[in-house]
This record gives sequence, structure tokens and C-alpha cells, in this order.
Amino acid sequence: MAIVQKIFQRDGLANRLLLSLPPATLARLMSQLEPVPTKSRQVIDHLGDPIRYLYFVNGGLVSLVKTMRDGRTVEIGAIGIEGITDPNALFGEIDNAILEAVVQVPGALLRIERAALRREMDADEALKGMVRGYIHFYLNQIIQTAACNRLHALEERCCRWLLLAHDSALSDSFPLTHEFLAMMLGVQRAGVTIAASFLQRAGLIHYTRGHVTVTDRAGLEDAACECYGALHAELDRLFKVH
Repeated sequence: MAIVQKIFQRDGLANRLLLSLPPATLARLMSQLEPVPTKSRQVIDHLGDPIRYLYFVNGGLVSLVKTMRDGRTVEIGAIGIEGITDPNALFGEIDNAILEAVVQVPGALLRIERAALRREMDADEALKGMVRGYIHFYLNQIIQTAACNRLHALEERCCRWLLLAHDSALSDSFPLTHEFLAMMLGVQRAGVTIAASFLQRAGLIHYTRGHVTVTDRAGLEDAACECYGALHAELDRLFKVH
């Protein structure tokens, strides 16, 4: 059964966390947010570097990537229009990035200084509660992704990832190379080529020259594993749009 796609946008704002805030809290926070355009493969957090800014994703998709000693990389999680980068840095004394954050699907970010967001949280319980709720979702997403990568078929996982990208791209078409998708799914490029060809033959996507167009959203949802629906249900439970 297809999942109802829930994408909320208001006055150019698509980030689910921001839209869940009370109007007064949102207005105060928006005055401190700086729009930042992005490009594909742009690194916004380098492993080990100090975390100066946090980014609300307002369009596009940011992948959290772990690189091993031999140079191989794998996606640990992804942040789309439901999230913010480095939420763990807002509590305690975590000062440096523990993962590399790479723009997978270009779009728009809203940047705020870490110190400024901490001050706003200290003064606003609604904002603090939103961030705590997102950390819960963020950890749940990483756990779900780890289980998904171990237990579910490549085609199902590919559908899950494409749905996440489709949601956050805010468009039916977005750039995506086989090489990068293979890195995100932790498989060889040949495996991604086979999976993408299968989805294209099924009429779910159209793929050409590093660009994907979702042609059958409902079919893609039906072909995805349970993880996409589970995370969306958790998102709906935690964050109600005002």
C-alpha cells in the first residue's frame, strides 16, 4: 500500500522542524538564519573539524558519510527537509564533527551559528524540545539504516533512498550518479547499475546521464522496504506542522 507523501511548504520554508515551531519562536529564529545555496558533492562538515554552524535543510539532501582506512565510504544516514546537521553538538561538549556531511542532492540550507542556536534553546523551551525530539528521530534513523543495510534487498534499499531524495529535492528530477548512489548504499557500482535498470524497466524511474526522474511515486513506495514508512510515521508522531 502506497504511503501518502507529506511535504509541507509555507512562504518558501520546507524544513519540517522549523515548520513545527510556534510562530513566535520561528520568527525569532528566522531572523538569525542565513540562506546557503549548495552544489553536488559539497562538503559542509569535514571529519574532525570544529562545528561552527548548524544547517537546517530547506531543500536537497545531505549524506552523513563514514570513510574507512582503505578509502571506502558508506552512508550512515541522510538529512533532508526533516532535519538539521550535527544536533548532537547542541548538548554537552561535542565540538568537532564525527562524520563527514556531503551534499548529495543540491538545494538550499539555512545556516545558524552553533552558539546562537544554543542561546535560543536556553531561552525557549519549545525550541529545546524540538531539538531533543529531532535527536531521538536522528538516532532512530541511523539505527533503522543500519538494520536496513544488513537485512533488506538492494532494490528495496535503493527505492527507500530514492524516496528520501525525492521528498527533499522538492522536484521529480534530481542529479544522481551511479558512483555516488553506490557509496550511499555501501555496494559496488555494478550492483547499483543492475538495481537502477530494474527500476527503470518497471517504469518507476527514468535514469540518464547522472539524472533521475521519479515517474511512478506510488510504485516506488510499494517497492521500498518498511524503513521509509517507519521513519515517516515517527516523523509525523514527533513533529506537527503549525
